[in-house]
Amino acid sequence: MAEKVEDLNLPNAVVTRIIKEALPDGVTIGKEARVAIAKAASIFILYLTTSANTVAKKGNRKTITGADVIQAMEDIEFDRFIDSLKEALENFKKSQREKKDASTKKKQQKKDEEDGNEIVEDE
Repeated sequence: MAEKVEDLNLPNAVVTRIIKEALPDGVTIGKEARVAIAKAASIFILYLTTSANTVAKKGNRKTITGADVIQAMEDIEFDRFIDSLKEALENFKKSQREKKDASTKKKQQKKDEEDGNEIVEDE
């Protein structure tokens, strides 16, 4: 667990970037509002994590999964965000699969090249 309360805060740069992306061009936000939003987001994350952990514990698991987070979103009555969360999770899984496939392909090509070089050396 965090040693200091400040350890639980989200990085200001990340919060500022998210806020700017959410607001129309030309709209600014004061420092006090950024701090309030960052604090609210941190509290929400802690609340959601606690709820997801409860879901995982009910399943006799120690690891929180994406499905636990989705269930927790339902439990805390944030249903309207579930579809976009599911879409984001699916996109994440897809990108992870693509990275894994690319890495596997690269390793196989390297192995094939090494195998090809060994054959040439034996001749």
